[in-house]
Amino acid sequence: MKPPLLILTGPTAVGKTSLSVKAAKRFHGEIISADSMQIYKGMDIGSAKVTKEEMAGVPHHLIDVLDPRESFHVVRFQEMAEAAMSEIYGRGRLPILTGGTGFYIQALLYQIDFTENDADFSYREHLERLAAERGSAYLHSLLQERDPQAAKVIHEHNVKRVIRALEFHEKTGTPISEHNQTEREKVSPYQFAYVILNRDRTELYKRIDLRVEEMLKAGLLEEVKQLKAMGLTKDMVSMQGLGYKELFRFLEGEIPYEEAVRILKRDTRHFAKRQLTWFKRERQTDWLFMDGKTEEEILEELAGILRNRGLYKSFCE
Repeated sequence: MKPPLLILTGPTAVGKTSLSVKAAKRFHGEIISADSMQIYKGMDIGSAKVTKEEMAGVPHHLIDVLDPRESFHVVRFQEMAEAAMSEIYGRGRLPILTGGTGFYIQALLYQIDFTENDADFSYREHLERLAAERGSAYLHSLLQERDPQAAKVIHEHNVKRVIRALEFHEKTGTPISEHNQTEREKVSPYQFAYVILNRDRTELYKRIDLRVEEMLKAGLLEEVKQLKAMGLTKDMVSMQGLGYKELFRFLEGEIPYEEAVRILKRDTRHFAKRQLTWFKRERQTDWLFMDGKTEEEILEELAGILRNRGLYKSFCE
């Protein structure tokens, strides 16, 4: 049998953190974070990082590992996640991949190859200069010309991924969308259950707005001030997360505080919509709707999915 893997994902604010901890307790699991921001130390409030109390004794991996000055990317995620999975299997437990970064989940699940074509970074540096001089929208327009399919799924604010797509096209003559499609058609080396949590859209948006308000009350602005005082800038990878880039703009006098909050709520809702669009394209998934159900009912439904997907029976008992 292939090694087992449970994926618990879904849009931001859907309720992944609480359910993943309860699932880990019930199904003898340990949690691996598939989140591009929770990996960073000192970025707790804006990333909605699970607290020690919320962990409830369940081991969590890939949380509070890197300094926010460091770069975190999909290849590094693959390496770190696979190392954590090896440890978890060694303890006879179930890895539970939890988080909302669908790109990372897909990369791990199908072992997608992101090996660089060569060590010549001159074109990448040229694109980085273009982004700095002419903005992310201009860079995205170049991608639209060369690879319209990739431009549909890569947001213009995700400059790093736009640059990688343009660089891939330049070096190979092939659209990265075609490459990614070929990689996605790989057979996964895991016996997996890919569970997407969801809620009614109106309810989800209410939860997002409430989460933003709770983050601000908890001291998100102070957290961003501290990061800025450490010398971090809004151009760093770690500062591209929702909550950080908007409040950075406020701190630098670009926009009023109220506008920063409005943009944060709006962009978080847009982000959740893009997440759902991504998950709808994925293969062999199970959607679990959480509205109107108790946590025990949700766990029972999850246990049924695990059985149907052929994961080890012992994890469901």
